[in-house]
Amino acid sequence: MKDLYLVYKNLTRKKMRLFLTTFAIFIAFLIFGAIMALQSALNAGVEMSADNRLVVVHKTNFTNPLPYAYVNKTKAIEGVNLVTHANWFGGYFQEPANQVVTFAVEPESYLAVYPELIVEPSQRQAWLKNQASVLVGERIAKANGWKVGDRIPLSSNIFSHKDGGQTWELEVAGIFTGAEVKTDTSYLLFHFKYFNETQSWGGDNIGWLILTTQDSSMNEKVAKAIDMNFANSNAETDTSTEQAFNKAFVEQIGNIGLIIFGVVFMAFFTILIVVGNTMVLAIRERTSEIAVLKTLGFESMRIFNMVLIESCLLAFLGGLLGLGAAYLLLQGASEQLARFLPNLVLDQSIVLQALGYMLMLGLITGIAPAISALRLNIITAFNRG
Repeated sequence: MKDLYLVYKNLTRKKMRLFLTTFAIFIAFLIFGAIMALQSALNAGVEMSADNRLVVVHKTNFTNPLPYAYVNKTKAIEGVNLVTHANWFGGYFQEPANQVVTFAVEPESYLAVYPELIVEPSQRQAWLKNQASVLVGERIAKANGWKVGDRIPLSSNIFSHKDGGQTWELEVAGIFTGAEVKTDTSYLLFHFKYFNETQSWGGDNIGWLILTTQDSSMNEKVAKAIDMNFANSNAETDTSTEQAFNKAFVEQIGNIGLIIFGVVFMAFFTILIVVGNTMVLAIRERTSEIAVLKTLGFESMRIFNMVLIESCLLAFLGGLLGLGAAYLLLQGASEQLARFLPNLVLDQSIVLQALGYMLMLGLITGIAPAISALRLNIITAFNRG
């Protein structure tokens, strides 16, 4: 207890220096928490992908449509379990700037292929029965203040309604949640049949197919069979695992991992220099005091441990405050960015990684001054004083 008290007194003897050093570490871990949560959100589609789920798109470009007839043809291929399809609607609510990710889907098969989407049975039945209704993700519902029973005007920047205009009046039949915190609930679903009957152009086409195989070991075989089946047709296909498809989609906006590594590395390298220099100066200022402690019988290794503990406490003090601030920042940002990103979560893996970096920061910045204190000669120290 005496050693901890001495560490505390040494740590707080110059409060302005303590504040500035802690603030520097605070900023580093605030950046770390926010950026790692962003990376996790962008990679959520990859991480949450089912092992046996495949995506079939047009070979030329995934924005090109596929004939609706491909649905039944794909179901007939050996090894295929469940098949569904989706169309990109290009939706927005009230203003074009208020984008809402919207898919026109076949309700029952879509929910069967995506069992991680949780819907109350009564709301599920209401959605299945009412073609002019939507199933809304929890995050996008909160962002827009939608509740079950609300009627919302949903417009498209791609399609037009056969009755004129580009707006569909739809009722919120239900709100779905995710089986896990990272499950994306920032979009809404409505009936493909209703969409197909009310759009003014587009014909019986679908955007892409999603299917599950009977076993993940059959993925490659099934994918090749699908692409072979539609080879030399007017709409050749490219089939890949959902994980590969989502990864390729994310990589279109650049190498997120490299960008994040660069930002985090520069922040930590800067903080490492600042904290390391602070600790060296602090120990140099206390040369005479360390000599007195050794004279009073404090063993060199005991002083070595005290210096390391001081450095680690400094790292954890700033780091934990930074993580706490990152959590609060992400709570607010997650709601504001619900239309653009999956849920921003400071999950356990990020926290554990951050704690590891705090410990590493404390040890690296404290080791040099601790060794200096360990080797300090009493006579030399008093002569310096």
